[in-house]
Amino acid sequence: MAGQREIETPALGPILSSALEVFNEHGFHGASVREIARRAGLTVPSLYYHYDNKEGLLRAVLMSSLEPVVRGVEQEASEGDDPAERLGRVVEFIVLSVTSARTAAIDAAESRYLGPENHALYVAQRDRLESCVQQILTEGADAGIFVIDDISETRRAILGLTQAVPRWYQQGGSSTPADIARRYARLVLRMVGYPVPAV
Repeated sequence: MAGQREIETPALGPILSSALEVFNEHGFHGASVREIARRAGLTVPSLYYHYDNKEGLLRAVLMSSLEPVVRGVEQEASEGDDPAERLGRVVEFIVLSVTSARTAAIDAAESRYLGPENHALYVAQRDRLESCVQQILTEGADAGIFVIDDISETRRAILGLTQAVPRWYQQGGSSTPADIARRYARLVLRMVGYPVPAV
């Protein structure tokens, strides 16, 4: 079960940690390089020594947040033959990642501000994650385990559902990340027509 795995928190240094805070508070356009540098304890020229521009900071933060999730999803998706178990583990892992490591999360919608080259790098990582989910859904539908009208649309719905969790999740609430992960796994399995017994 994904809940028993250690969730990898992206290792962000002072610059990217500061950029993450400022991007989350103000969005890409509202973020100030001067403010990022101030929070990182650097001058603006010193920050530019490490990153060429604000877009470079955004790319680094987005990739640092996404890459550990992609690696974990690929691992969960590759273990076992039962599509239902694999889909449940993948959903649990994503939800655990965006709750347990919430401080390293950034709204994926900010990727629209990346230039073509940087956006292509980000999309390549995102496509790996989507491919894992698509493959599990296809295998489950082909085996008659899932009932799915449109596999691509279902994949988008599942990822949209799980990736929206950080927008409402609050640490210290009545539900733990593991509780939420288990509930979402059951919800998604019901979405694909898998008979999940009531608890």
